[in-house]
Amino acid sequence: MASSAFHFSTSHRTLRSSSPVRRLHRTPSYASLISQAAALKTLVRSPDFRGVSVVGKKAGGIGWRRKASVAGAGMAAERGEGKKVNVFDSEEDLAVALAKYTADLADKFSKTRGSFTVVLSGGSLIKSLRKLVEPPYLDSVNWSTWHVFWVDERVVPKDHDDSNYKLAFDGFLSKVPILPGNVYSINDALPAEGAADDYEICVKHLVKSNVISVSESGLPKFDLMLLGMGPDGHVASLFPGHPLVNEKEKWVTFIKDSPKPPPERITFTFPVINSSAYVALVVVGAGKAGPVHAALGNGQNSDVLPVQMVSPAGELAWFLDKEAASKL
Repeated sequence: MASSAFHFSTSHRTLRSSSPVRRLHRTPSYASLISQAAALKTLVRSPDFRGVSVVGKKAGGIGWRRKASVAGAGMAAERGEGKKVNVFDSEEDLAVALAKYTADLADKFSKTRGSFTVVLSGGSLIKSLRKLVEPPYLDSVNWSTWHVFWVDERVVPKDHDDSNYKLAFDGFLSKVPILPGNVYSINDALPAEGAADDYEICVKHLVKSNVISVSESGLPKFDLMLLGMGPDGHVASLFPGHPLVNEKEKWVTFIKDSPKPPPERITFTFPVINSSAYVALVVVGAGKAGPVHAALGNGQNSDVLPVQMVSPAGELAWFLDKEAASKL
């Protein structure tokens, strides 16, 4: 086959820094998964979204219609302007509610804008999205309008076990008919700094072409950002005490000395995170109860954790299981 300036793959899409044209990269060792994604492309459903309902009474509080104590499954509590706190008896109940929350926002933005931009993180978040790949959502969500991004990524090959892309592909993206060209992964052939610059160019191009909305301050305004949190209170690849938490100019930056391996990563910065229309913080497990208390409790912290710096212009919703909320 003759050589070409472009390499095509159905599993992901990145943008070459030197051109406004999107560049597609193939990951040969991921051939079987790529084949699955190609097959899924033919399964995109009708753009007409059909209403869905969540099965299970404990997910009912996700509608944000009532104030309540943070103790109890599916209960929503207001904690400051634009902040909702939801505590569930189990991670299973949380996953049911998170699927409805995400599907409802996808429906809202798909109908009003014709597209839905969602940002994923790594860790346990993908597991908590598992209900989206089941009925009724698998057949009712208008997956063709989804555009998928990552709030941070490890600078490793896409088939590496540390890759957030691989985690999301294996657990979510390969199971739903999102258009492969609407999945924006990093260019893992570049070093950390180059990959960060490349991803920022990609986002700027999509803002210019109106795929991503823009905030009043000119920052990208993603429809929904789904964040996890580490036991140390970090979000994305923004770690306690690291200078990057104070980055104000760049949309995407890089880190080469991550306190959590692997050391080299790219990450959205707080100005971009906090420009989102909706942010969901999904936190599970007793090992994260301390940072949850620091962010939501009444105690005074001398050192501000990165999770406490999540303060979007839009709505912030916490999804906690009872273990993560045990110190509230």
